[in-house]
Amino acid sequence: MKLNLRKPLIFFDLETTGLNIMTDRIIEIAYLKVFPNGDEESRKMRINPEMPIPAESTEIHHITDVDVRNCPTFRQVAQMLANVFKGCDIAGYNSNNFDVPFLAEEFLRADADFDFDNSRFIDVQVVFHKMEKRTLEAAYRFYCNAELTDAHSADSDTKATYEVLKAQLDRYPELQNDVEFLSKFTKYNRNVDYAGRIVFNENGVEVFNFGKHKGKPVEQVLREEPAYYSWMMNGDFPLYTKKVLTSIRLRMRG
Repeated sequence: MKLNLRKPLIFFDLETTGLNIMTDRIIEIAYLKVFPNGDEESRKMRINPEMPIPAESTEIHHITDVDVRNCPTFRQVAQMLANVFKGCDIAGYNSNNFDVPFLAEEFLRADADFDFDNSRFIDVQVVFHKMEKRTLEAAYRFYCNAELTDAHSADSDTKATYEVLKAQLDRYPELQNDVEFLSKFTKYNRNVDYAGRIVFNENGVEVFNFGKHKGKPVEQVLREEPAYYSWMMNGDFPLYTKKVLTSIRLRMRG
């Protein structure tokens, strides 16, 4: 099934040094950009993470320190990638929980000019879990009737995710071939920041989702305990969480 798009949709996948978005780094990124007219543009690149790649990570994606030694750093390619993603909706496999927050953190760390605020996010894994509950390899086998070779290679995973989404649309008539619908369908939560430290409550109010102020409106906490802002800004929180918190604080000041 051809995707019904109003603007480009980027499928992307990351391979990283680990799972911590604050301390780990990207070592490979692949994207497949699908345009409304059906044209496709794809690219894969290795990134020098400027840190050793743990052996346990190499066992998964088979990328070693030697493989990335002469590759550009993320800072060197950040603005180019930000321009590629600009004006696009975003799709991936487990992307809402991992790839999108990880990429956003790297963009902020590199001082890149990017903005995902107008992007809609489709997580193909969520469609799969809501409908069948499997892994990407099993999803590819189930929907595409083929074996996924070279799993945990960013470009292979990216292409497989694209094929799985199209097959899901063919299989389930209740799924609408519409990015707005798919974005809402694949959203398990109502995160304000990508890490889920701040979320929208049932009334659409931004509230903290952790710690002693869990469930309390952010604006209320910042008014009643101004020092909480400084504590978070100096604490071990993702850069994007801090950016969101700062924007709320600035909004309060009018």
